[in-house]
Amino acid sequence: MPSYSDKSSSKLSTCHPDLQRIFGFVISFFDHSIIEGHRGQEAQDRFFAEGKSKVKFPNGKHNSYPSMAVDAAPWPIDWRDRERFSLFAGVVIGVAEYLYACGEIEHLVRWGGDWDMDTEVVDNSFDDLPHFELYRP
Repeated sequence: MPSYSDKSSSKLSTCHPDLQRIFGFVISFFDHSIIEGHRGQEAQDRFFAEGKSKVKFPNGKHNSYPSMAVDAAPWPIDWRDRERFSLFAGVVIGVAEYLYACGEIEHLVRWGGDWDMDTEVVDNSFDDLPHFELYRP
């Protein structure tokens, strides 16, 4: 059974309890790494300047504490494997929907590969495949 490294655990601990619950469930059967949880101003400003984020500090979901967003990638990481990111996202979203339906969490998850949540994963003008953020339905 997969488990988190100390580094991934530390990053996930900066996230909202709902994200911790969702990803804590997912790691039990789908190996992945937590890339980032909370993001401070310096990193957010740098990502915005590099075009890796569309929002300035403090408006990003990563900027709150606890973070309302997490970046995670299926292990082993291949940044070019969009299909694997899509499969992973489906698992994460499905787990979130299940936990929400059971009353165990208060939010659902939007994925950075399907911002408008229409299940069309090729209609985005900006992809952020490792990005998952909480929203209230």
